[in-house]
Amino acid sequence: MLYSSVILQSLLIWIASLFVGGYPAVVSLALSCLGIILMWIGSIACSVFVTFVLPLVSLSPVPFVSSPLLVVGLFGGPALLGALSGQHFGYLILVKYLSQTKGTLPPSIQTGVAELDAERWMYKAGLFQWFVLLALGHFFRIGSSYLAFVWLVSPAFAYGLLEATLSPARLPKPLKTVTLLIGLFVPFLISSGLVIRLVATVIGGSVRSVRNPGDQPEWQGNAILAVFVAAIVCLTMVYLLSYAHISGAKAPIIITTCILFGISLTMVSLGVNPPFTEDAARAVNVVHVVDASGKEEPVSHISLFSTTPGNLNREAREMGEGFVCGRDKPFDFVTFSVKYGCWTTKNAEVGWNKSDIPMLHVESDVKGNSSRVSRILVDTRGSTRWSLGINTHEVEDFLLKDGSEELVSLGEKTIVDGWHTVQFAGGKKALTEFELTLFWHKTRSHMRGAGAEAGPTLLKLRTDVDRQTPQTAEVLKKLPSWCSLFGKSTSPYTLAFFNALNVSF
Repeated sequence: MLYSSVILQSLLIWIASLFVGGYPAVVSLALSCLGIILMWIGSIACSVFVTFVLPLVSLSPVPFVSSPLLVVGLFGGPALLGALSGQHFGYLILVKYLSQTKGTLPPSIQTGVAELDAERWMYKAGLFQWFVLLALGHFFRIGSSYLAFVWLVSPAFAYGLLEATLSPARLPKPLKTVTLLIGLFVPFLISSGLVIRLVATVIGGSVRSVRNPGDQPEWQGNAILAVFVAAIVCLTMVYLLSYAHISGAKAPIIITTCILFGISLTMVSLGVNPPFTEDAARAVNVVHVVDASGKEEPVSHISLFSTTPGNLNREAREMGEGFVCGRDKPFDFVTFSVKYGCWTTKNAEVGWNKSDIPMLHVESDVKGNSSRVSRILVDTRGSTRWSLGINTHEVEDFLLKDGSEELVSLGEKTIVDGWHTVQFAGGKKALTEFELTLFWHKTRSHMRGAGAEAGPTLLKLRTDVDRQTPQTAEVLKKLPSWCSLFGKSTSPYTLAFFNALNVSF
């Protein structure tokens, strides 16, 4: 109810102000809003530009993980500089228009009065920005509308108390500094802690949100962080920037932001603060892979990959062990795919037994006139943690049983990239044999028969064993101090076995 009342009152005040000011007021509001738009464009452009510079000068595309304060200099400085530049360009357009509306004044003071009037309109544009955000947040029930409420009401109250003029004929005066201090004290007090926590959350998400290592460009996480920082700058500095255009603060702001950015970039390029430390370690996975998918003899290797953006060349050099890094050997881990990683075959043939390799055995395959049903025995051997991928382009539905109990019933299934993935984790005494019944798509049930080419994969199975092979233990022993094992719910253990069944089994 409070938000609705404030929105309605603000709307009435805006309508009344524009009605009293007439056509020039409407145009002035539109041009000041153009300045706000240019402010956003300039801020985002300058901040995002840094994301493409960082990989060129830094060992890691995310050099701020161990030192989050670098975000202020690397992204906050350019964002503020871009916001000031964009808003100043809109301010100049507004001044030029307002000068044309001051024809009744002496030519010697027309420009000065227009500049003072434009300063007030830029401040009002900041109020209008938060008014729109409050209205949208309240109407769509986005949440956190109290922030927009505080950032609208407090500066508006300060402006109305100290700056508002009752007569449009009265010449404008420079905005008072006390107006800014009173108006922004409460908003900064309430939102500063939240902003810091949100920035920390975005930084953490940028190094942990990658589902498939190597699948996303290195700059993507930084670009999200850059846009977020630019948004914070445009939302919180909009009132302050309106003071900068005629107060002589432009030069100090430009010099300060350039120095801050230069120092931060120099620290990154020289490696003064390493991207990762023991306290803020890089998340990596080390897995001994044994792959029997479509092979008479299983092949094995040690895989090293990370969900953190950036290559693993430095880590591979530190460990030795013959690791080769690149995109030449992508690997499907069923629950995710590694598009970039490191691998080595050194001593990879020891530490595991063929008897641990899971089996996918076809017990029956019945073809009717318009249907096909296959029963598959899934034997995970000694593993009680496994993941099974089912090709939904070929299979319409399936039923998974654990003895007489149904683990997955018939019905609608979640599909990601043409696959439905079943993940299972049981206790020490959990069963290791399961019955999988596949109901094929009618249009595909007779397309492939015996003797045809192998075709695409129908089922892919990964079993995890919580055991370190000798070579895995050696790699983990040599893992750099700035790296730490990090496993999601979809990540394998340090020993993983793979098997698959093709469509034309």
